[in-house]
Amino acid sequence: MTGEILIYLVLAGLAGGFINGLAGFGTALFALGFLLQILPPVQAVGLVLVLSVFSGLQGLWIVRQQIFEHPRRLLRFILPAVIGIPVGVSSLSFIDAELLKIFIGLFMLFYGGFFALRANLPTLSGSAPMTDRLVGLIGGILGGAAGLSGAIITVWLSMRPYSKNETRAVLQPFNVSVLGLSIIMLALNGAYSLASLVHLAVIMPAGLVAAQIGIWLFKRLETPQFRRLLIIMMFVSGLILILRSLFGV
Repeated sequence: MTGEILIYLVLAGLAGGFINGLAGFGTALFALGFLLQILPPVQAVGLVLVLSVFSGLQGLWIVRQQIFEHPRRLLRFILPAVIGIPVGVSSLSFIDAELLKIFIGLFMLFYGGFFALRANLPTLSGSAPMTDRLVGLIGGILGGAAGLSGAIITVWLSMRPYSKNETRAVLQPFNVSVLGLSIIMLALNGAYSLASLVHLAVIMPAGLVAAQIGIWLFKRLETPQFRRLLIIMMFVSGLILILRSLFGV
């Protein structure tokens, strides 16, 4: 392993782990830019998924109380997503994944940009179990088709009147569950090798430490600040997604 590869792996771990610890999502968008400089896409995605899940497990621990208090709410998102993933994978035969990424990226860009500049954040109160299920289903479909399972659910949760811990108690386990299933699918298709284990031995310690720093900052945010963070993250994530799809950066 060369010094350049080592540096890129550490930077990917630090960037992906930190944003996962802070916001509960976004690992791939912030880590892939480094990994794609040194690895083929399939190997890079495989590493990011493992980093996302294990750094996400740390985030699960800090909201475990809220998860156990509202298990039905969480299942309303996760169960439809499990159904949606194979639908998304199947849709790749007639849908251009890159065009889908650009479309979702534009949606995230305009949504994040519009509300990030407003003094009042969007708020939808009241129970909406059917919408929760629909959002989970769409998240699963987008996850299977383009690896974007967290986009729609993040938008939806940023509009709900939940505390920051309640929001994260849905977002984090949703992402961990969907990405965990993706790891299994990649492993069955032979995406992981001995070289992958060597790379993980470098990227994981950096990612786990950075996730703790992100969690430390998360704990110091008030709920309105966290909701605004999610909206700003939508804007940044949409911009990165579009640039990467159009120019391969």
